[in-house]
Amino acid sequence: MDRLRAIFELRDMLRQMERDIGLDDLSAAEKDVFQAAHTLTETPGQLVQSEQIRHHPLASHIAQATFHRALKTLLELGFLERPMGAKAKHYVVRQDLLA
Repeated sequence: MDRLRAIFELRDMLRQMERDIGLDDLSAAEKDVFQAAHTLTETPGQLVQSEQIRHHPLASHIAQATFHRALKTLLELGFLERPMGAKAKHYVVRQDLLA
C-alpha cells in the first residue's frame, strides 16, 4: 500500500470515529481546544484552567476571540462542563467522554 493511501484511510477512519462520538460538527478550532483540554486532564473530574488550554500547543495558534467562542460552544454542547463551586475559567471534560 502506498503512503498516501495509508494516510487517506487513516483520515477516513478518524472522520468515522469523530462522527460516532459527535465531534464531526465541531470546527477545527473547537476540536483543537477540546483535544487540548482532554490532553491536560489526566484523571476524570480533574479541573483544567482556560489559560492551560490556551497555552497548549494545539490551541496556542488560535485567535483569542475564536478560542473563547470555541470554549463557549464546547460548554453549550456539553463536551466541557463548569464544575460546581469551582472558580471562573475552570472546566472539566465530561467524565463519560474519558472512558
